[in-house]
Amino acid sequence: MPSVLWSVFRDNLQLTRFLPKLAAVTIQTWARERYGLDVGVIAVLHTFNGRLEFNCHVHTMVTAGGWQSSGAWISSIYYDPQWLTSLWRRGVVQLLRAAMQAGLLGTEIGADVLGAILAEQERRWWSVNIQSLGSKEHFLRYAGRYARRPSIAARRIVHIGEERVTFWAKDKRLGSRVNVQCLLTDFVDRLARHIPERYQHAVRSFGLFAPRKLRKTSAAIFISLGQIQRPRPKRVPWRVSIQRDFGWDPLLDRTGQRMRWVGRRNPIT
Repeated sequence: MPSVLWSVFRDNLQLTRFLPKLAAVTIQTWARERYGLDVGVIAVLHTFNGRLEFNCHVHTMVTAGGWQSSGAWISSIYYDPQWLTSLWRRGVVQLLRAAMQAGLLGTEIGADVLGAILAEQERRWWSVNIQSLGSKEHFLRYAGRYARRPSIAARRIVHIGEERVTFWAKDKRLGSRVNVQCLLTDFVDRLARHIPERYQHAVRSFGLFAPRKLRKTSAAIFISLGQIQRPRPKRVPWRVSIQRDFGWDPLLDRTGQRMRWVGRRNPIT
């Protein structure tokens, strides 16, 4: 979405929860109206860029084909960028207008000014990027980094002073790294904006990937595709994942002895 709307969602974080569903409905509407098919959509909300600015957008992965009500699988669907852009743009603008009319929109921008901005943005070009991926792993690795990590890695923080923090970010236009400086309070404020609310899911599934529908249709879809459904992998314990990714055992103390759970101590008041 255009950058002029970023601050509106930044000041109204509750509205960002609707964006993954809105993106999925946009894609599902096209598949149903044009082809009469159900598709599977995985949506990942992303709220930050390299400079820790509030850059609100959604990454989605959709099945290349779709499922007919008759029980047949259609292997290929064409997604029209212009049509999807129009529907996505209309959905975002209507979401903000509905919140404004209901008195739920808190922003420094006045209602008249915001109304004029929405009217202008409804007519302009928006960016919707569609790519055909040969492997699902590429998308899952890319989106997974944003779903399971902080908005900035510790290695990017160059200096922490008494008043300012310096960190580096990639400048796509220059093709190089640039240092970004901001006040300590501003840095903490930027970080806090990208911490999801409790119980808020980073990854949302819709259509054929929705949990209820997945249980009902997955077996039939695999049979139609002539593929064998692989069993769900076991959950990796947190200790094993740290050993694999960082090369150290979090349950060993400084002397190399294995720590064991004894109990929980009450806080000292």
